[in-house]
Amino acid sequence: MNQESKDHSIPVVNRAEPDLPLQGEVYDAAQIRILEGLEAVRKRPAMYIGSTGVDGLHHLVYEVVDNSVDEALAGYCDQVEVTIHSDNSVSVLDNGRGIPVDIHEQTGRPALEVVMTTLHAGGKFDNSAYKVSGGLHGVGLSVVNALAEQLEVEIWRDGKRYLQRYERGKPTGDLEEAGKARKTGTRVTFVPDAEIFEDRTFSLDTLSNRLRELAFLNKGLRIRLTDERINEAREFYYTGGIRSFVELLNENKVVLHPHPIYIEAQRDATAVEVAIQYNDGYGETVFSFANNINTHDGGTHLIGFRSALTRTINTYATSHDLLKNLKATLTGDDIREGLTAVVSAKLPNPQFEGQTKARLNNPDMKGLVETIVNEKLAEYLEENPAIGRRIVEKATEAARAREAARKAKELARRKGPLDGGDLPGKLADCAEKNPALCELYIVEGDSAGGSAKQGRDRRFQAILPLRGKILNTERARADKMLSSAEIRVLISAIGAGIDPEFDLGRLRYHRIIIMTDADVDGEHIRTLLLTFFFRHLREIVEGGHLYIAQPPLYKVKRGKAERYLKNDRAMEEFLLETIGETFRVDGSNGGTTWTGQRLVGILRKLMVWQSCLRVLERRGRHPGVVAALAQAGGALHGALKDEDKTSRLLTRLLETLRSQAAQLGPAEGRAEWDEEQEAYRLTLSFGSNGKGQRGVTTIDQALIGSPEYRELEGAAAALSGLGAAPFRVAAEADAVPGAAESWSDLLEKSMALARKGLAIQRYKGLGEMNPEQLWQTTMNPESRTLLRVTVEDAVAAEQIFTTLMGDQVEPRRLFIERHALEVSNLDI
Repeated sequence: MNQESKDHSIPVVNRAEPDLPLQGEVYDAAQIRILEGLEAVRKRPAMYIGSTGVDGLHHLVYEVVDNSVDEALAGYCDQVEVTIHSDNSVSVLDNGRGIPVDIHEQTGRPALEVVMTTLHAGGKFDNSAYKVSGGLHGVGLSVVNALAEQLEVEIWRDGKRYLQRYERGKPTGDLEEAGKARKTGTRVTFVPDAEIFEDRTFSLDTLSNRLRELAFLNKGLRIRLTDERINEAREFYYTGGIRSFVELLNENKVVLHPHPIYIEAQRDATAVEVAIQYNDGYGETVFSFANNINTHDGGTHLIGFRSALTRTINTYATSHDLLKNLKATLTGDDIREGLTAVVSAKLPNPQFEGQTKARLNNPDMKGLVETIVNEKLAEYLEENPAIGRRIVEKATEAARAREAARKAKELARRKGPLDGGDLPGKLADCAEKNPALCELYIVEGDSAGGSAKQGRDRRFQAILPLRGKILNTERARADKMLSSAEIRVLISAIGAGIDPEFDLGRLRYHRIIIMTDADVDGEHIRTLLLTFFFRHLREIVEGGHLYIAQPPLYKVKRGKAERYLKNDRAMEEFLLETIGETFRVDGSNGGTTWTGQRLVGILRKLMVWQSCLRVLERRGRHPGVVAALAQAGGALHGALKDEDKTSRLLTRLLETLRSQAAQLGPAEGRAEWDEEQEAYRLTLSFGSNGKGQRGVTTIDQALIGSPEYRELEGAAAALSGLGAAPFRVAAEADAVPGAAESWSDLLEKSMALARKGLAIQRYKGLGEMNPEQLWQTTMNPESRTLLRVTVEDAVAAEQIFTTLMGDQVEPRRLFIERHALEVSNLDI
């Protein structure tokens, strides 16, 4: 949800005069450039994929997958496989018809080559090949090709296999016939171009979110995602379609009716699907899609749905005399309280805003969706009166709460206005009046608030100290929320109001920065604030106006030199930097000496080694046994599938345990066949020598296939050149070296030596910093680091806020149990 960004800008008002032409500048026909082929894409990639950051990188995969899904929409494909390869290339395989390979009449080139090298070329400009598709402009595959260092297309069609390769959008050779085929389909494999993308690392979770979404929207479509880097595969297949989607969104909530209300209708070539389910919460969660594209900004199909929902529920409530104790009709906000819904439309000629397609603009869709939902929902409510009554009761409670909230707002305006006209007394405002140049720091506690007020730049930085923990707004209605003094102060300071009167144009500060302590209480306060913004001021988050400050955790001092370090990782890097400058390590028996960056690289691998061993130890694996297994190398992969290899492996591991007999006691082991994993499972036990309980560890496919074990193996391979202990560690060229008896001991002694002579201060809270330190480390735009809060995956954000901040205790307990082993620092 967070995106880190270094901030080097000092907000100032620039009122320079318009630039005048310089002497010698010429503007004539010679300055007009025509970009040929895919050159325009490489020149301005963000125009086609949104950005050249991680979002744009993943958009490349979506463009290829969307072509496969369009085949599924046309009825020719039911399986899509996406693979992230070990070299970070990606391939997308489907069992559709295969891209045409015959000669294109206009160009005289194979149709595949035309599609891959020409913008606005494809089969989606008429409705003969595709009745419905997400692609409109014919730029998807050609854009991916233009921004790929290498790309290969493999096609199975008409009983033959075809192959063609490209580099940066240009074919390296002609389309070749590469053999016979008994299937049909297309596989596209590409490597993103390092000249375009600074970070080319694909995220398994980011791709999973989108592919899961596509599987929900296309019931019966099976999508498999494999990450060869960590040997993990995920499959998405939902026969319930968007009904399953809504059930997932309401997974940890108390629902008013057990199954979603499902509406499906076809009008000519347009299909509309709607799934609705109410919960006992106070928020609204609605996702809208057009031709499988997430229309984040809604559009005419969403307007039609909301209009129909309001009208139908009001009509039903009035006709059944369910509003007799309510003086007014139900508003749309009342009816949408606790609503979870998915609206999906599939239409022949969608009209979107821009290439990113965030909003659907087809005028006829409003009336069409409205008519369908009116008819079908009215029928459902008549056939299920108990559910209809519960929905109306929920909306009636919301209406009463809305009235109470209105009175609370009026009271709040009398005490301290919410509309930004008068500012709360505890706010230390800034002098600048242009919101684009202003920052608001929301600070935990009066002590830190005092330091921040003294240390800030009064020109553009405002400070709002909050006392204690604010209300958990996940569990509170609007009237209760507005009765909280801290919430009212926060709304008043921000100045944009709150729903339904929220207006982003009235925002007083375009950077709102949460600044809390680096302890458990500070984390909790930050989470409460994020919950409030996500649920009630979502447009501030989506507009990119919310940030999290990154105060340092440590101050280190050697002599007169001081340095601030953000976290434990930064401390490790600082110590490694010290080691690289002055340390040496000698191998045993006068062996190799390591210094500088070679030594730093070894210590980094040792950190990975220790970290992975600790994680696996928490999971019940004995570190000595696992270390011996990893050091044996990749030759053991597949050993558990073979009886003889398994027997030899068991013998070797028992020898390892028995070599540590003084510490562990006698060791025993056995091998058993595991039907589920189709491999042997080794169980080793040791102890019972009066030194404590008998220990047990298991070696199986789950261990060998885990990401931690694979990292451990890689580290072992990189460290194999160290040789056997002991090692000699010295901090100066002429210093007497100290002995290290193992890899772990080498790391510990090196880090301990690096800490010698350092004065290390660990900050528990912001209040421990004086104003000058707070400015220098956390508030100065020249040197600070901020985390921008974004909503990259709304479904995941919805689930995590519900789990951690909602009323249901059981999901929270399960979450804690599932992630307990990942905790590295626990503040009790």
